[in-house]
Amino acid sequence: MVSSEQRRRQLAREKYERQMERRIEVAAARRRRNTVLGASLAVVVLAGGGTLIATGAFSSDDKDKTSAASSAQAAPTQTGEPTAPTRKPVEGCTDPAPGAPNGKKWQAEPAMSIDPGASYTMALDTNCGKVTIALDAAKAPHTVNSFSFLAGEKYFDHTKCHRLTTDGIFVLQCGDPTASATVPGGTGDPGYKFADENLAGATYPAGTVAMANSGPGTNGSQFFLVYKDTKLPPNYTPFGKISGGLDVVQKIAAAGTLEGSPDGHPMADVTFNSVTVSKG
Repeated sequence: MVSSEQRRRQLAREKYERQMERRIEVAAARRRRNTVLGASLAVVVLAGGGTLIATGAFSSDDKDKTSAASSAQAAPTQTGEPTAPTRKPVEGCTDPAPGAPNGKKWQAEPAMSIDPGASYTMALDTNCGKVTIALDAAKAPHTVNSFSFLAGEKYFDHTKCHRLTTDGIFVLQCGDPTASATVPGGTGDPGYKFADENLAGATYPAGTVAMANSGPGTNGSQFFLVYKDTKLPPNYTPFGKISGGLDVVQKIAAAGTLEGSPDGHPMADVTFNSVTVSKG
């Protein structure tokens, strides 16, 4: 049953998503107008034999996903558009490695290839530091097998952690290849889903790593890192414990959200440079 507080947060997220969609549409229209204007200015400059710098007409930085929102913020407006939030530097975080998620999809859960009796470690090499996770293959074999498969396919490389919650529950959510630093994500998956595991008596103390889902049996690729003891119903498959780098996640959480709300994008543009799973 959804509580009134959860409903309030859901409505706030939906409002934010609508605002972001509108900003992107307005910025795209402005870029089209500026392109025409820039072409006209170029003709005038060539005809007059002089020089001209048209600031803001074009953007050459494809890596800056906030350029559209920044252009919208810089230009005068009388439409009452919301101001795009400003990302601030977070100590210990650097620019992500160049690259983009490969966006691969599969029709079915991968065949079992791990040994449920063995130990496995997942390493998250992020632009804010390294996080290592001791995976519980014995209690969550299908989940660990899926992560081993996806990591081997480099599915998580260059993906962003798209959600940080700092009130009520204390989690950093990651694993969505469609998420960006500015456009809300949370809908991406590898094309297949698999059943829940290890739910009997499940709790979520600090250091827990568990699956995010949209209901029973809807596990895909999204997961969350618990950075502070959190009370949740036993509906989310716990499949590992942070064995190193909990302080990295706590540092990311301490910087808050981009929007300044208790549930939003992390202020730190957290990106996985690479994700690996190793046996032993």
